[in-house]
Amino acid sequence: MGKNLPTQRRGRGTSPTYRSPSHRHPGPVVHPRLRGAGVVTDIFQAPGHTAPLARVTYDGQEVLMIACDGLQVGQQVTVGAVNVDRGNTLPLSDIPEGTLVYNLEAAPGDGGRFVRAAGTTAVVVSRGERIVVQLPSGHFRSFHPACRATIGAVAGAGRGDKPFTKAGKKHHAFRSFSKAYFKVRGVAMNPVDHPHGGGSHQHVGRPSTVGYDAPPGQKVGRLSPRPKRMKKRKER
Repeated sequence: MGKNLPTQRRGRGTSPTYRSPSHRHPGPVVHPRLRGAGVVTDIFQAPGHTAPLARVTYDGQEVLMIACDGLQVGQQVTVGAVNVDRGNTLPLSDIPEGTLVYNLEAAPGDGGRFVRAAGTTAVVVSRGERIVVQLPSGHFRSFHPACRATIGAVAGAGRGDKPFTKAGKKHHAFRSFSKAYFKVRGVAMNPVDHPHGGGSHQHVGRPSTVGYDAPPGQKVGRLSPRPKRMKKRKER
C-alpha cells in the first residue's frame, strides 16, 4: 500500500514537522482594531518573518506591526487618521494615487493579507467605487475602499544578498516559515512513496500528465487544464 505524498501530509496539519514553531512568533501582526496615535517602542527581527517588526503602544495597549523603511523608535504613528505619512495606517479611500503602501487588507477588517514580505511595496493606481492597486508582481487588483493599508515600503530590502553559507541554516530558516526546503524528485523515490518512483533507472514510466479530476494521490506531474466550456448566450 502506497504512502501519502508530502503535500498530502502537509495539508493535514497534524504533524509538528509541517508547522511553524509557535515560540518563534511573538504574536499576531495585523492592523489594530482601534483609532488614534501610538508610539514605536521597539523594532526587532522575528525569526518567523522576513521583515522586521515594530512594537507600538496605543494608550497602554501594545500591538505589533510590520516595520516600514525609515521607521524609528519613538516615532508616532496613527491608525484611521487622514495623515499620509510613512508608518500610518488608513483606508485606501483616503490614500492619494501614486502612494506606496503595504500590508493591504483583502476585505475590510481582516488585518492585512497582501504585500507583507521584506522589501516589497504596492502602488495605489486609481480611486473610485473600487481602489485599483498595483502589487509587487505587477498585477493590478481592485480593493474595497474601506480596506486599510500602511503607508511606505516594507523594511528589510536586500535580505537575499547575504548567503546562508550552510544548508543547516537554510533548513532552520525555512522551518520558521513552515516551508519545505529540501525537495526530492518523484522519479528518485520508491514506488511506495510516489507514483513516479521505481524502475531500473529514473523515468516516469507512464504519461506524465494527469487529468484535473484525478484523485489527490494520483495528481502528480503536469496537470491538464480544465476543459473550457462555452457560455450560452442570453437571448435578447
